[in-house]
Amino acid sequence: MFVDTVSLSLSAGKGGNGVIAWRREKYIPKGGPAGGDGGNGGSVYLKADEQVHSLEDYRNRRIIKAQNGAPGGANNRKGKNGLDLYLKIPVGTLVKDAKTGEVLYDFTEKGQTWKICAGGIGGKGNSRFKTSTHQAPFVCTDGTAGKNAEIELELKLIADIGFVGMPNAGKSTLISKLAYIQVKIAPYPFTTLRPNLGIVEFDDFSRILIADIPGIIENAHANKGLGFAFLRHIERTSSITYLIELAPHQDRDCFEEFLMLRRELEAYNPEMLQKPFCVVLNKIDQEGARELADAFKEKYPYDPTTLFEISALEGINVAPLRDHLQSLTAKVYF
Repeated sequence: MFVDTVSLSLSAGKGGNGVIAWRREKYIPKGGPAGGDGGNGGSVYLKADEQVHSLEDYRNRRIIKAQNGAPGGANNRKGKNGLDLYLKIPVGTLVKDAKTGEVLYDFTEKGQTWKICAGGIGGKGNSRFKTSTHQAPFVCTDGTAGKNAEIELELKLIADIGFVGMPNAGKSTLISKLAYIQVKIAPYPFTTLRPNLGIVEFDDFSRILIADIPGIIENAHANKGLGFAFLRHIERTSSITYLIELAPHQDRDCFEEFLMLRRELEAYNPEMLQKPFCVVLNKIDQEGARELADAFKEKYPYDPTTLFEISALEGINVAPLRDHLQSLTAKVYF
């Protein structure tokens, strides 16, 4: 199950207590203090892992605690330190304060690690308090408490290209053809309820990551429909592909749908309109679709080389689109 937002209560481990103990050995009647220090509590770290694609591991795991430090022992034995806890999260995760909404950290690269909760310090045993004038101290200290944090994790996918379109425009069919992945495809709106990711590999060994976003409806920026649940996932894509359904048997204006999609992106974040883009007119194989495509091209005010007429289901003109998507992004993986 794809999960992109969770709330967590994190607690680092408490430091172990110091102890009061005395040296007990034969022929040493007054051995003096020998109480050991407590171990330090374990800390909590967040680490970005490219092999993790969702926050589903934390869907039913809201309270997370690191290990406490062990108390000290006799003969000046220090308690065992608590184990540090590393929580793996996807690249692209924002860490926010649960109360204020302030962004505390942004994980944008694989391997990034952040200590969010420091473990408590172990207490001191009575041997620490021995002085030349006070050689039998009967005092020790407790370990300090570990830090706590109430946070929200919000995943924003980092992809090269984001597919944007109305429900049932054929986005899932297209990504299945380009990336050879199995996704749920059905002839009804909102088949896709969570983002799908696919990697397209080329002959020069370059790769691009494509994100198939659930369908956008009007006023999605106001959280209508699936709203923010998907719009945030295209904020970080380096380019956008608009998929427009050619529907000759429905009373719909294809060009107006294209303008609506751009309005929704602009209302959510105006910077999205600055990204490179292309427009794909899908389902060109239907009877009457050619006339709709010609009418769209007459109104299209942008570079004609960014406009493609395809049929994702039949594979018509998918190859030229695939080549264009490679040139649309400059990010190359090796």
